[in-house]
Formats: sequence, C-alpha cells, structure tokens
Amino acid sequence: MNKTIRIVVAGPRGRMGKEAVQLVKETSHFELAAVIDRKNGGKLLSDVEGFTGLDVPVYTDPQECFQHANADVLIDLTTPERGYLHTKTALEHNVRPVVGTTGFSSEQLDELKGMAEQRGIGCIIAPNFAIGAILMMKFSEIAAKYFDDVEIIELHHDQKLDAPSGTAIKTAEMIAKNREAKKQGHEDEKETIAGARGADFEGMRIHSVRLPGLIAHQQVLFGAGGQTLTIRHDSYNRASFMSGVKVSVETVMALDTLVYGLESILD
Repeated sequence: MNKTIRIVVAGPRGRMGKEAVQLVKETSHFELAAVIDRKNGGKLLSDVEGFTGLDVPVYTDPQECFQHANADVLIDLTTPERGYLHTKTALEHNVRPVVGTTGFSSEQLDELKGMAEQRGIGCIIAPNFAIGAILMMKFSEIAAKYFDDVEIIELHHDQKLDAPSGTAIKTAEMIAKNREAKKQGHEDEKETIAGARGADFEGMRIHSVRLPGLIAHQQVLFGAGGQTLTIRHDSYNRASFMSGVKVSVETVMALDTLVYGLESILD
C-alpha cells in the first residue's frame, strides 16, 4: 500500500494549477494539505469559486504555509520568480519540490541543488511533464548520433513569457551531447531580416512560434543527404502534463538531490 503523500499546490487558480489540484484529488495516495495563492489568504479553498468540497487552507505567504501545512511535497506550476521563491522556501522547510516552471538561471539551479543535497531531500524541476515530450527529447538525442543537421521548432500559446521554451533548450542540450557543434546552412548565409534563422545553439537553430489556439508543441527536424527525420510531440490540453507530475511526486520522495528534467528519472 502506498504511503499517503501530503501535497501543497502553488497557484491553484491557474490553468496548470487547477489540473494539479484535480490530480491530487483523484489520486488515492495523494492528499491536498494546503495551497499557496497570491489572493484568498486565510480562506479555505472551498470558499474559492470552482473548488467545492476542498476544505484546505489557502496561504499567501509560503513561509507560513510550510510552517503549518505538514506537507511532504510542493507542486509548483507558476512563474519563474514565484517558482524560485516557493522552491527555496519549501527546501528550507524540508518539503520536496516538484516544479514545472521554466526560466531558472543556472546559478539558481546550482543554489537549489546545494540546498537539496545539504538537507538530503529530493527536488525535481522539469521543463515539460508530458511523457510524450520526454520521449521526443530522448529520441532526438539518439537521432543526433546519426544526423549532424537539426532544427527545432517549438509552438506555444501566445501568453507564454519565455522564448525559446524550456523544452526546446533542454532538447538542444540533449542533442548537443551526441553532436559536434556545427554551423548549419551555407557559409555565406545572410539574414535579410534579423532573426529569420532563429536562435543559434551550437550551430543548430531554434524557432519559436506563439499563437492563440496552441498549447505546447515541438518538432525536431533532422536532415541528411536525400532524407529527413521529423520527431514531433503535441499537447492538446494541460491534462497531458499530469502523468509526469504524478510520477515526479512519487519519485521525489526517494531522491536526495535536485534532478533537472523528467528524462533523468524515466527508465
């Protein structure tokens, strides 16, 4: 029988936060201990529209939340600024963070990893929680052994703040493990409009598309003489990310360090 894991969800009113609350509610060995919300502090979540029957406390101050909630895990799917604060505060209180917020700097990741290791507790920060997206990245890493030329096109909704996406950057980093840095295209190539060729990552190009109607999509295009290979993943709704969140919550309980990227914990 699985031990009950007590969970704090940050940003419960957000589109991803609502899915996380629903995940906790539907999983028999998960229990919602509290939520962190920039509004509604001092209320019960059931007092907030759309959360009938969820009689757990709402906190605006993460310090106060972790002091009183007796939680095992934090699920944070908010913004880089709030996510960093929530993650750091959770670690200070020996609560294990599972974070789907991209945009952390390498210095912040190093700091958080040091905090996790000092306390001997787990932390998972993932650019993408969709299992299919993780497989897309893994398959791309394999393909890079055989194809030197590659371009990444990532497509997201028009309210996304960072570009390129964390998934695209992580994909490029994984590809770079198996690919020598190489400037692609003609040696005399010239952009007649700045940025037309996208961002340059060790010679491979990353293109960001932002349009209403999209959720999260990415394709990795490999080219060689007489052939191309396209590896693509599409998330059509935010529920697609919850399978990875569930695996991460269960896995983080057994870790004693920070892990960046869900691919690191999947067999």
